[in-house]
Amino acid sequence: QVQLVESGGGSVQPGGSLRLSCAASTYTSRNYYMGWFRQAPGKEREGVASIYTAGGPTYYADSVKGRFTIFLDNDKNTLYLQMNSLKPEDTAMYYCAAAIGRPLPPAWRLGAGNYNYWGQGTQVTVSS
Repeated sequence: QVQLVESGGGSVQPGGSLRLSCAASTYTSRNYYMGWFRQAPGKEREGVASIYTAGGPTYYADSVKGRFTIFLDNDKNTLYLQMNSLKPEDTAMYYCAAAIGRPLPPAWRLGAGNYNYWGQGTQVTVSS
């Protein structure tokens, strides 16, 4: 079982940057997918970025490609999301998630329903 705790959210002006962190308490295996998701008020939770803990390609939503970067520090058991050139439409609660025991084909890796462990979320607000 994995416990996930996000941090790093806050308020920033458009064009600014934030780095979100997700600390995983226990790794039962190093081979699974992790992802960042976000949910704005009144909207469905959407996938932002995904990564495989054992290495391999990363996946991004079209809306964040070129601005956001997902990466892992396996020594620290921590997942990150570097967010640059932030826009007001990036405002949302951001969640870290893990898909333990679930091999995900590429088309599934940004699907929130395919992840079975979730953090509590961290708020990101982009406003002038």
